[in-house]
Amino acid sequence: MRLFGNLSKKAWKSFLFNWLENNPKVIFFSTMNKERILGLFLRYTYIYRRSWIRILEFIFWPVMDLLVWGYLTLYLSGSSNNLSGPFQFLIGAMILWDVLYRTQLGITVSFLEDVWSKNLINLFVSPITIEEFFAAAILVGVIKSLIILGLLGVIAAFLYHFNLMQLGSYILPLLGNLFLMGSACGILTISLLIRWGQAAESLAWAIPILFQPFAAVFYPLEVLPSSIRPFSFLIPATHVFEGLRSGLQGNYAYSHLLWATLLNLCYLTLSFLLFKFFFSIAKEKGLLVKLGTQ
Repeated sequence: MRLFGNLSKKAWKSFLFNWLENNPKVIFFSTMNKERILGLFLRYTYIYRRSWIRILEFIFWPVMDLLVWGYLTLYLSGSSNNLSGPFQFLIGAMILWDVLYRTQLGITVSFLEDVWSKNLINLFVSPITIEEFFAAAILVGVIKSLIILGLLGVIAAFLYHFNLMQLGSYILPLLGNLFLMGSACGILTISLLIRWGQAAESLAWAIPILFQPFAAVFYPLEVLPSSIRPFSFLIPATHVFEGLRSGLQGNYAYSHLLWATLLNLCYLTLSFLLFKFFFSIAKEKGLLVKLGTQ
C-alpha cells in the first residue's frame, strides 16, 4: 500500500512550488492575529475548567509513572531516601520524557476536541489560519507540559530528594528542544488524522512511544546496537537525553543541544509542509467534512 495514495512526484512538486509562492514568509513567523490565537487558546483551556475528570486524567498518569519509576529506582539503588549517580538519570529522564509526550498530546488533543465536538468545519471555514491554530495548540501543549514539569519536580524533590533544578540554566535548552520535538510530533499526528480520519486516532498516543526505544531516553546511546545508532542520532530526543545525563554529571554537552535544535527545526518544517500537503488533499476530496461529522 502506497503511503500517499495515488500521488505522483509531479503532485508533490506542484504543491511545494505553489505553497512557497503563496507563503513567502518564514513558517510560523507570518503575520498572525493575536486575538484569534488567544481565543483558540481559551477555547481549549476552558474545557478543563468544569471537567474534573479531564483534570484528573491530565495529572493522574504522569504522577503514577513517577511513583512507579521512583520507587523502583530507589529499590534498585539500594537506598531508602535519596538517589545518587546513574540512578538520578532514570528519574530525570522520566520527568523530561513526559515534557515531550505532554506537549505532543496537548497539541493533538486540542485538534481532537474539535473533531469530537463536531466543530472542525466551523474552525476551518472561519478566518483562523493554519498558523494561528497551531500557535494556539502549541501554546496549550507547552503550558500543560510546564504544569506537569512543576508538579513532577516537586514530587521528585519531596519523595526522592532529586532536584532537576541542579542543572541550572542548562535545563532551558533541554526543555526548549523537547517542546520543539513534541510540536513536530503533534503536527505530524494531526497530518495523519487529516489524511486518514479517526482510524488514525490511536496515533495521538502512539507516535512518541514509537521513538522512545531508539531515543536513548533511559539508557546511554552506546547500549543500542551499532546498526541502530545512526537512526537514533537523527532523533532530536536522543541528543536531549544524552545532554541530560552529561549535565547531571556536571558536563554540559552543548554539541548535543546544537544537533537537537537543528534536527528539530528541520522536522518542524517538514511536518508543517506535510500537514499543508495533506490538508490540500483533504479539501479536494472532502475529507474534512467526513472527519468533522464522524
